[in-house]
Amino acid sequence: MSLLTRRQVLASGIAAGLTTSLPVQTLRAANANDEINLGFISCGGRAGQLMGYFNEVPGVNIAGLCDPDQKRLSLAKQRFPKAETWTDLRELIAANSIDAVVIATCNHWHCLAAIWSMEAGKDVYVEKPLSHSQWEGEQTVAAARKYDRICQLGTQQRSDPMQAEIKKFLHEQKALGEIQAARVNRYGVRPSIGKRTTPLQIEKNVTYDLWLGPAQDEPIYREKLHYDWHWDWNTGSGEMGNWGVHVLDDCRNNIFQDRVALPKKVLGGGGRVALNDAGQTPNVHFAYFDTGSIPVVIGLSNLPDDSDAARNQKGKRTSPEHPGPNSGYMAFCEGGRFEGQRGGAAAFDNDGKQIKTFKGTGGNGLHQANFIDAVRQHDRSLLNSEVALGNDSTGWCNLANVAYQAGNVFSRDEANEIGLEQWSSLIADMDKHLAAHHIAMESDAIRLSPLMTLDEKTQRFVGDGADSGNKFLKRQYRANYKVPQLA
Repeated sequence: MSLLTRRQVLASGIAAGLTTSLPVQTLRAANANDEINLGFISCGGRAGQLMGYFNEVPGVNIAGLCDPDQKRLSLAKQRFPKAETWTDLRELIAANSIDAVVIATCNHWHCLAAIWSMEAGKDVYVEKPLSHSQWEGEQTVAAARKYDRICQLGTQQRSDPMQAEIKKFLHEQKALGEIQAARVNRYGVRPSIGKRTTPLQIEKNVTYDLWLGPAQDEPIYREKLHYDWHWDWNTGSGEMGNWGVHVLDDCRNNIFQDRVALPKKVLGGGGRVALNDAGQTPNVHFAYFDTGSIPVVIGLSNLPDDSDAARNQKGKRTSPEHPGPNSGYMAFCEGGRFEGQRGGAAAFDNDGKQIKTFKGTGGNGLHQANFIDAVRQHDRSLLNSEVALGNDSTGWCNLANVAYQAGNVFSRDEANEIGLEQWSSLIADMDKHLAAHHIAMESDAIRLSPLMTLDEKTQRFVGDGADSGNKFLKRQYRANYKVPQLA
């Protein structure tokens, strides 16, 4: 399927001036001495941060800006007055003046924008998570291969030099012995997004059809259009696809060294509780991954600690007590445990004594420069987070979200069938956390899926829970915004 035919251009009434077709262009920046012109698809908060990082990379020119919200587009134009501006991303993609694109849209746009860009000959830096559903991530990897483009996922921690030190410590030196299990955390308080009685009226400065793109045109009952789309299944992936992809990517990178692409089985549950807002995605979420080797569990919460002790303390509401970092991972080893998070890590022996620390950068700046290096040399092997790796890490998040959506009322007996100490500990943590909010684990508010098996070849569920799970692996797309099947 071609990106845009002349008939579609004329019919749209919004993309006048595009040529009949979009031939694959040859990147003009053929060597390290040539300037690379970047186009930004979205001018929101994360896009603004990325503009700053890319602007510091030598030989990079921020040449194009695109956003369906004219207010955000105008603010970005003030920052980069020489850049061309567009409302429709298809016009930016078609522009010969743009060599590569940075995609920092809502999650539901990531894959289609990336595929269209690669089809038009652009290299792509796309923010995490790669995909909104697992099927479209597979198509994006296929597009990178079909069109021979450079495509990097914005999991910037991959470019932190600290990660190489960690892998050497854990795997070459085996300083803590064999890794036996892993726990991943994301604990961070988020407030209510509100719950309107009437649908949100979209401001006139927003071209809403372009903002929606592949998503369904459904009424919105939250208070804000921007950012809080994260907590709506139509456009977002919840905290699992927001922070979960970072911490699970760290786990895949440092604990598995990317040798496990996707888990063999997944069980997950949780709920959206306490806030009574318009959000749909869980603000308490937990999952177990059977990898065939090292088992992994993940716990996420956006609720504050509501225990009596926490309420008696003055000041900012904090997350509940839990082992390990708020946003990071733990490797439980024969000789102790390892705790990693953005910008730092520490190792402890079996007596709890800290024996080594690691200091990192977080990866921003380095990650964007890594992308530009790969673009200049047209060599995807240079990328620290190539799209195929990004698809796998995003896949763990997508599968955890599917498990939640396919779940039924929480059953303690079913949860207890997972005979893993870290899982039992996680469930106990969540039980206590929810009880402080006067919510029972075994209630209609909390879900739990069966242990669902993923077929490695077809990447579809088989066996128990398959019918419920498979329907969430691919979304329904609106006309004119369908992700093409390439794989």
